[in-house]
Amino acid sequence: METLRDILDAAARGVFPPANGRTTVVPQHCARDAGVIAFTGHSVVFTDEDPQWVYDTLGALDCDTLAATMNARFLAAFMDRTGRTTDTIDVMTVASPLPGEPPLTLREIRDPGHPRVVSSLRRRDEVRVWATDGGVLVLGRGIAGRLEAAVEVTETVRHRGLGRALALAARHLAGGEPVWAQISPGNARSLRAFQAAGYRPAGSEALLSAGPGCSRSRS
Repeated sequence: METLRDILDAAARGVFPPANGRTTVVPQHCARDAGVIAFTGHSVVFTDEDPQWVYDTLGALDCDTLAATMNARFLAAFMDRTGRTTDTIDVMTVASPLPGEPPLTLREIRDPGHPRVVSSLRRRDEVRVWATDGGVLVLGRGIAGRLEAAVEVTETVRHRGLGRALALAARHLAGGEPVWAQISPGNARSLRAFQAAGYRPAGSEALLSAGPGCSRSRS
């Protein structure tokens, strides 16, 4: 059976599910993460709920079939059924790794109590954080164990290309694997920075998170 990680790895190579208007339901990779990923003409729902519930709920919606998995009514029903929450629907982007050292000087933060480390561990494993003057780069393993990047730039140094440089640095620090980044559609500044750093749109994503204390890994 094709797993969520199989689907994401293929998408990182530019091989997407068929644009046939269908929805694929796959098991969660871990207990903590469930949700929806929408590619062009094909959606993937990752959940340990009964797949028939997913198909029945989608079929009951009076909306465009291609938009059903990201429809607010389906997401609300999904959250009610699972007791989960979500923040937003993100644009899902991906970039290939790059050789050599990052284009700017970074110092790694090894303090496990650092606020950025603590906040990142709520959604990712194996979190590493680097800082530079005015900015922070985070790498960690998120959905299905994929490598995910996030950046922060302080207000005083914005509009100088630092966000782009940090996003590019993540590709150099990726250890030879693709890097994913999820960005709110309304955050145009961040979208432009990641696109300028070579990240390409792959789809949209709604991550449904469980409460604290749920393990990411299966026994």
